[in-house]
Amino acid sequence: MIHLYCGDGKGKTTAAAGLALRAAGNGMHVLFVQFLKGRESGERKILEKIPEVTVMGGNLGEKFTFQMTREEREQAAYRNVLLLESAFRRAGEEKAELLILDEAVTAVERDIIPSGMLRDGIERYRHVFEIVLTGSVPEEWMVEAADYVTDMEKIRHPYDRGIAARKGIEY
Repeated sequence: MIHLYCGDGKGKTTAAAGLALRAAGNGMHVLFVQFLKGRESGERKILEKIPEVTVMGGNLGEKFTFQMTREEREQAAYRNVLLLESAFRRAGEEKAELLILDEAVTAVERDIIPSGMLRDGIERYRHVFEIVLTGSVPEEWMVEAADYVTDMEKIRHPYDRGIAARKGIEY
């Protein structure tokens, strides 16, 4: 089945990481792939220590996409397209039972990975393994394709008051 964790609220990656833990705890092979993430996150550090979980990606750098030059965005897009191709291929080869594409929705939204490429991969593998997508604003086809849709709505967030992300809480 396809899971979609979306919205402007906190917790999309955390929910996906929780599902990865549950699956790994039940002996399932998990491929956890991060797009648009540069900073070492707490969930990534612990997931990398679990034998049933393979973590890929997360090497974008410290800049947000809106801070990048045109050349940096092009390089990020190139790396993330290769990452997506590799993720689907590797999940198939390694017979993963759960593929998490963290921030793939946002990568499509920001033109870092092509929507059609993500859609084709999901259609090809949706009956082979469980797939999780996370990100802010999904395209309509993502919502329609998903079996589970969870919208994380922000009511209040400290960032709105100028409080920076805190290690162990936001990353």
